[in-house]
Amino acid sequence: MGSTISASAFCAVSRTGRQLLAVAAVLLAGCANQVEVQGQFPTPVLDKLPLKIGVYYDPEFRSHEFYDEADSREEVDWIVRTGEAQIEMYNTLLPGMFEEVVMLNELPRRDRVDTVMEQDLDAVLVPHVQELQYSIPNHTKINVFEIWMRYRYELYAPDGELLAEWSMTSYGKTPTAFLQTAEAAVNLAAVVALRDAGANFAMNFTRVPEVRTWMDSLEQAAKDGGAMAIPADAEEETL
Repeated sequence: MGSTISASAFCAVSRTGRQLLAVAAVLLAGCANQVEVQGQFPTPVLDKLPLKIGVYYDPEFRSHEFYDEADSREEVDWIVRTGEAQIEMYNTLLPGMFEEVVMLNELPRRDRVDTVMEQDLDAVLVPHVQELQYSIPNHTKINVFEIWMRYRYELYAPDGELLAEWSMTSYGKTPTAFLQTAEAAVNLAAVVALRDAGANFAMNFTRVPEVRTWMDSLEQAAKDGGAMAIPADAEEETL
């Protein structure tokens, strides 16, 4: 038979539960291997597209991390934080692809004219981490790790209309087992995956059918207005 609880009691339990969860998180962090991903991301050498692009990183993207719970007492939990590193990667990549990049604090909305409209942007890009898989050698002493990521991208018109939505994958593997720590090996695998994500985005942005259609419309408008036409494709360059 089910049970009931008063609203006041529920709130009290909720507050206590939140406090216990906070304590548990601290304890888990103390027992886990923690990695704050850090790396270098070179600026791509490309013919820039003559576009002014806004970029919005939502809170989940900015603070992205993954948690791997140990399966046994002999293993250790993992907490790997990728948020700051992936923002650094995109903040390096995008200015190398587009003529001008503007960081936004909000998404464009169709129901009102706001600061996004006032920026005179061609479009707004919003990246998301859609999925992440990883391989951690729990039962070996070989520090080789693999990380596979799927990103989902949204491209909006300045008025909030969705122009395109697509997904791309990336893969990173520790290139050598001769590292001092497992944490360093995980960090390097994540950096390789982020570099691969940047390379895939740079090479394939103009090949996404919806993006291509949008760019064709801009090219036609540019021809009609006598402005610079947009290149048919971006030059490929691996980060």
